[in-house]
Amino acid sequence: MSKMTTPPPSPVAAPPAPPGHGQSPQQSGLQSGLKNRHLSMIAVGGVIGAGLFVGSASGITAAGPGILLSYALVGALVVFVMRMLGEMAAANPTSGSFSAYADRALGRWAGFSIGWLYWFFWVVVLAVEATAGAAILTSWVPAVPQWAWALIVMVVLTATNLVSVASFGEFEFWFAGIKVVAIAAFIVIGGLAIFGVLPGSDNAATGFANLTSHGGFLPNGPSAILTGVLMVVFSFMGSEIVTLAAGESEDPQRAVTKATKSVIWRVGIFYLGSILVVVSLLPWNDPSIAKKGSYVAALDSIGIPHAGQIMNVIVLTAVLSCLNSGLYTASRMAFSLGQRGDAPRAFARTNSRGVPQAAILASVLFGFIAVGFNYLWPDTVFQFLLNSSGAVALFVWLVICFSQLRMRGIILRENPDKLVVRMWLFPYLTWATIAMISFVLVYMLTDDSEGGGRIQVLLSVLLAIVVVAVSLVRDRLGRNTAEKESLTAH
Repeated sequence: MSKMTTPPPSPVAAPPAPPGHGQSPQQSGLQSGLKNRHLSMIAVGGVIGAGLFVGSASGITAAGPGILLSYALVGALVVFVMRMLGEMAAANPTSGSFSAYADRALGRWAGFSIGWLYWFFWVVVLAVEATAGAAILTSWVPAVPQWAWALIVMVVLTATNLVSVASFGEFEFWFAGIKVVAIAAFIVIGGLAIFGVLPGSDNAATGFANLTSHGGFLPNGPSAILTGVLMVVFSFMGSEIVTLAAGESEDPQRAVTKATKSVIWRVGIFYLGSILVVVSLLPWNDPSIAKKGSYVAALDSIGIPHAGQIMNVIVLTAVLSCLNSGLYTASRMAFSLGQRGDAPRAFARTNSRGVPQAAILASVLFGFIAVGFNYLWPDTVFQFLLNSSGAVALFVWLVICFSQLRMRGIILRENPDKLVVRMWLFPYLTWATIAMISFVLVYMLTDDSEGGGRIQVLLSVLLAIVVVAVSLVRDRLGRNTAEKESLTAH
């Protein structure tokens, strides 16, 4: 392979090939360095974010045991969206994933806009996770200031991404493996304690009585289920990463198909299973849930020693996993945008190891800047960044839905044999999913708390309008230039 892979020509001079036809790793310059075990663990671990460990307590406090219905509703959304994405990705595995499919199905403006919004989302996540990881490390080693820990973890994970895609995959394999083992152990130990068969447990072993004995299953009323949905929906972001990574795997179609089909049990076990254990072990209104966090409180109720420190190790692993995969995801989206002429051409170049070096460094640079904002202006500039990226996850899901409505016909027309994964009850379930996501966005507008749903939706919509406007203006200028060049040639 040559030292540099030259990207496609500028879209003004010569429009690139339709991105619905994904390029193989060799054609794009990326290398197929991810093994099947890497992809399997990325798929499993991708749905377990730090938000599950950290954010579930507020959801339980708001909705009581009914938070299980909130997780079930959002879990169903994720399953449906992943099924749609899997249908498109199995037919055309590509590093641009849903951005490339939107480009093909909805138009250049859609691919450009959702690609850049998604990149922005992950760059902000890098800052959030670096700060969260640094806070845990500082509590262990106070001699090193928090900003230094944030710098260290960012530099280390940038280095692993720069070495090769295989090194990213190996780190993510172990990070995700620790999360999966931790959740599985928690469910098994908690399950034994619930039924009173765990030796030495301090828990009262009331079975499932806590689900209904403290004000009922919905102690705060049915509307609390929707409040819970708003609190848990963003902890599911990341399940789509496997479809971006598939383009650098040994067998992309098989990896995507397997990941798509397994998403139901992954959501069911890791989210619903672990939260069921928490609300069964403890009354939902137990003050320790809000004070210590849901998982630490549950472990403490069993009598597990040093539960807080054990959970800190697991949360740190989840944070590092999110940082690692976030940097990978942002860089591959930037790479795909560069390939399609929607980002600087340098982003589409790979080095001799098949790594898009410029795309990685640009992504981490903005991540570093965002970390700086978090330390210098946490309540103003950084809060604005957080709020303006808050609803992007839901925008991505909507774009996936609308793209799949169009892409099904394109795939059937051009490569019907590649339709190996099919969305159920098409197109009715696709439209139902669009309605559900739209409802969540509208319901977010009723949350007028500081940094709540309303400000997130409004600022995210404002950011989306700006990005779409840039895309349309850029497209218009490109067409005008092409027309002038055509007239000059004649």
